[in-house]
Amino acid sequence: MSKESIAKVHLIIEKIEYIEQIVQEAGSITGALEDAVINRPAILMHLTAIAEQFNKLKQSHADDILSAFDDKDIKGMYDVRTYIAHDYEGVNLAIVEWIIRNGLPKFKTQCKRVINK
Repeated sequence: MSKESIAKVHLIIEKIEYIEQIVQEAGSITGALEDAVINRPAILMHLTAIAEQFNKLKQSHADDILSAFDDKDIKGMYDVRTYIAHDYEGVNLAIVEWIIRNGLPKFKTQCKRVINK
């Protein structure tokens, strides 16, 4: 594993923790997503950044790292990133909530396993 690839994994964890902090400060995932001025845009940008890091890992052929993740999960994250980038107003917040509640904790655990190898 290259230093650059590990740095991308650290950045994914950092972005997940930023989203966790936003949710905690808002009191709930729903509350955070209801704030269309600050919290929702911040969450969506962090999700986009997470997807971009996975894409960079894929482009750099960091298969040793990517093998720790389910291909469908990574594709789903990138699909959400594309949706955010191309249809910002039409983003399905129920999907974003599901990702925050279920997907991000899984990604965070997997990232920590990669780092601790």
